[in-house]
Amino acid sequence: MKTLLNLPTIAYFSMEIALEQNVPTYSGGLGMLAGDTLRSFADVGVPVVAVTLVYRKGYFRQHLDSHGSQSEQPQEWRPEDRLEEVEGRVTVEIERRQVTVRAWKYTVLGVTGEIVPVYLLDTDLPENAPEDRRLTDSLYGGDTRYRLCQEVILGLGGMKILHKAGHTKIEGYHMNEGHAALLALGLLQKRLDQSFAARVKAVDVDSVRKMCVFTTHTPVPAGHDVFPRALVEQVLRPERAALLQEAGVFQNNCLNMTLLALRFSGYVNGVAMRHGEVSRDMFPNNTISAITNGVHAVTWTSPAFRDLFDRLIPAWRTDNNYLRYAISIPLPEIRKAHLKAKQALFSKIQATMGVTLDPNVLTLGFARRASTYKRAAMLFSDVDRLRRIASEVGPIQIVYGGKAHPHDDGGKNLIRQVFGGAKAVADCIKVVYVENYDMDWGALITAGVDVWVNNPMRPQEASGTSGMKAAINGVPSFSVLDGWWVEGHIEGVSGWIIGNSAVEEDPRSEIESLYQTLEKKIVPTYYQTPDAYDEIMRFSIALNGSFFNTQRMVLQYVANAYTLRDEAAPSVPQLTGGLREMAKQH
Repeated sequence: MKTLLNLPTIAYFSMEIALEQNVPTYSGGLGMLAGDTLRSFADVGVPVVAVTLVYRKGYFRQHLDSHGSQSEQPQEWRPEDRLEEVEGRVTVEIERRQVTVRAWKYTVLGVTGEIVPVYLLDTDLPENAPEDRRLTDSLYGGDTRYRLCQEVILGLGGMKILHKAGHTKIEGYHMNEGHAALLALGLLQKRLDQSFAARVKAVDVDSVRKMCVFTTHTPVPAGHDVFPRALVEQVLRPERAALLQEAGVFQNNCLNMTLLALRFSGYVNGVAMRHGEVSRDMFPNNTISAITNGVHAVTWTSPAFRDLFDRLIPAWRTDNNYLRYAISIPLPEIRKAHLKAKQALFSKIQATMGVTLDPNVLTLGFARRASTYKRAAMLFSDVDRLRRIASEVGPIQIVYGGKAHPHDDGGKNLIRQVFGGAKAVADCIKVVYVENYDMDWGALITAGVDVWVNNPMRPQEASGTSGMKAAINGVPSFSVLDGWWVEGHIEGVSGWIIGNSAVEEDPRSEIESLYQTLEKKIVPTYYQTPDAYDEIMRFSIALNGSFFNTQRMVLQYVANAYTLRDEAAPSVPQLTGGLREMAKQH
């Protein structure tokens, strides 16, 4: 497939993007999703350019002691050694100072040879003041002021960098979460000829809305960025704060970045069907659609399953819909490929941690950001019962992984709880907690375990993508009905649910459901009817792997967010005829 236009027409802005293992510009799901999205844009040939920050000190490198206490070190890297420097500089005003910004270019290559350029913004320049040089050092580091300054660089600096790099024909801007919302301020200023005294008129807002798409990922109010009015005036100047005030994006005397993005976006979406419903409840005066997340199939499929799909479903790389045909793959082939993925994981664990796991034992996996709402320690709610299941029904072993944000004491305590639970069952259940969970570990664990466990507090899981990575590798999910699992779950076919419904319920009943399903369904099926278990694995690929991928997702963005159909509402961005034709082709 070839790109229909010579220059990118969509600019994709994201605070974090997971490009590759050795470019540590991501912390978790948001960055993973962004990286997978760009890889699929390149695969499909959608004309896109992306912007993020360089983060010379990365997120952090995690160390865990024997009690599970986390400590952090910078994950430093040198973009000079890996990326191409973009010619030219731009400046952004921060606290009435002109801060110089340069960019480094990373190129995402698609399966058919198409590319997506990614610009990583950097303020570490000798002409900047020492405090300004550090503004692009750390992802989600520093205080509120540091965070707002970073968002100025991303939104306002990113827009200028694109023009400096020659991308002068951008027709649409996609804000991946509210961190990039100051982009809207930059676009509005251009409409007002940079006259801060000009009044914000409906025509000015509408002209920006026609160009902007906003994807929200956060289903709880506490997760949305807000900045006090005084800080906004300090960083942006009172004139800009007044402009934003007139645009109606202040709430309780704070700048709400989600409201800013909502106000200036013609198309807004949540990242799963359920998340769309939650978002509409949170922001009832806005039209919010839903495009369910996915994962980049080729990136997250284990080598063993890649080989199997290449042999039996040769078109799957360029058209992920063909994974539907996995339903015809013989079960012994599924079993053989999964065993290879399992052995690859266990070999890495043995080499790095000195722990030997048994490939014949049912292995549960739980690896994601260590945040309290994800409830990683739920498996150990009743250690006596868990021990009894492992002793009397069938042996179990568990693989954990995940980082807590350096300032998240609750998340750090959760890791310690998992370590405590592991010690309580150590005589009959082996539990390993992988240190410094990253892209490589993510690929190994999601492919190499037998069951993917997920038990967030509902409705706080916007989508979740780790279970999608598992599904592409034939690993069924065992999850509460939240996020993507509302759409991907068929009981006993693609996996199992924890609890009884998608509505909030008593955690005690969820814990009971977890143990009951393990004891009565999952463990007996795995050991007593292995063919039936392998059939569930096959359904996971055919039903969920074929749909929950970013190739399907980006084509939905092309058809619904980036393209104005005749019957669409006027608020949907009107972009190029070329993209409309692309949507029709698919």
